[in-house]
Amino acid sequence: MLDQSGSPLITAAEALHQPVLRWYDANARVLPWREPDASPWAVMVSEFMLQQTPVSRVLPAYQVWLERWPKPVDLAVEAPGAAVRAWDRLGYPRRALRLHAAAQAIVERHGGEVPDNHAALLALPGVGTYTAAAIASFAFGQRHAVVDTNVRRVLARALTGVAQPSISPTAADQRLAVTALPDDEPTAARWAVASMELGALVCTARTPNCAECPIRDRCAWVLAGSPPYDGPPRKGQTYEGTDRQVRGRLLAVLRAAEGAVPKRALDASWHDPVQRERALDGLVADGLVEPLARGHYRLPG
Repeated sequence: MLDQSGSPLITAAEALHQPVLRWYDANARVLPWREPDASPWAVMVSEFMLQQTPVSRVLPAYQVWLERWPKPVDLAVEAPGAAVRAWDRLGYPRRALRLHAAAQAIVERHGGEVPDNHAALLALPGVGTYTAAAIASFAFGQRHAVVDTNVRRVLARALTGVAQPSISPTAADQRLAVTALPDDEPTAARWAVASMELGALVCTARTPNCAECPIRDRCAWVLAGSPPYDGPPRKGQTYEGTDRQVRGRLLAVLRAAEGAVPKRALDASWHDPVQRERALDGLVADGLVEPLARGHYRLPG
């Protein structure tokens, strides 16, 4: 693979490592899951919570969660509804059910300890390619390509000279990230989190702060004159009036209740009966809501 100047991408990537790592050492946010004493379980919880949710919203829920369930076994013995209730307003509550199922699997298969084997991580409920690589890298210091949206954007700009990566992750993104990995495990693990942080704080999607970027003199996109994005439209996610909002309203009613609630309490949460019933049916199908006799509902027991 070659960059725009014809140089091998691996050589271009190597030139990024030390500037980005030095920048990270000086500018990284202090976050609890990055502390030296953070357990692999703490890292795993953070990775589930951070999927499509900003750090500012995750921090309070994360701290409450770890105080209540500091180990996988603590969560595994609870009903799945407890996890859904504690998830509160983080969004995408199926993540809570998957994290609960992963905790049970860790207890059953791994003696209650988060496995340090990448394949074993990938086999846990709710753990996909990204999450397995992130846990293996951030919790155990292993060499894996951890490819989130921020990393894809940094590498797309720095190594291929385009303003934005593809809308959805591709196999080419993964190959590029693997190409960019340092060879030794400790440096690769630091690079994984450092390149992610650079994308989150400096090489942002809409207003990149190139003046403060440690690799601006090596960035293929900057060297090409920062050409604008010319791909398909990138539509922002909407929330107001969507089924997601209705699902959130229904779950809020159930979270606020001590036990089961009558259907009329759920009906009062949203004005459109067709959309409300569709959202409720979806919650039941996803295992987030349990229907009971006589028209009552509760969080899964």
